[in-house]
Amino acid sequence: MSVETLQTATVPYGELVPVTVHFDDLDALGMLHNSRYPLLVERAWAEYWHGQGFGFDGDWAAAGDMCNVIKEMHVSYERSVTRPGSADGTETYAHGHRVLVRVDAQTLRPTPWSDRARSVAARLLRPEETDAGTEADAA
Repeated sequence: MSVETLQTATVPYGELVPVTVHFDDLDALGMLHNSRYPLLVERAWAEYWHGQGFGFDGDWAAAGDMCNVIKEMHVSYERSVTRPGSADGTETYAHGHRVLVRVDAQTLRPTPWSDRARSVAARLLRPEETDAGTEADAA
């Protein structure tokens, strides 16, 4: 058995994190079921943040920025995923956004993100979003 290294496309901003679509992710029509998109997105986000040194070891009190919840998620499906495997980064299947809120592990109330998390997240923004944030911070 051999394993090929996945060649991914370069993206103009953010980072492409491929995830694997399994046969059981497909619905009766042979397309990725719409409820699986958010799951695959969560897997990609978890891999990305883990790669940046953020993790959860089972202790919510020590989880810091990893103690967070999704406040809002929106997905717009562009085209169907019709087979198992892993994307090569050349096709866009869906667009979306989500709002993530860091919460205090004891009170479950919103709490500020660490400077480190903000710095990592800022590297994912479109250039125009970074400029707008700088202008808003200066005002």
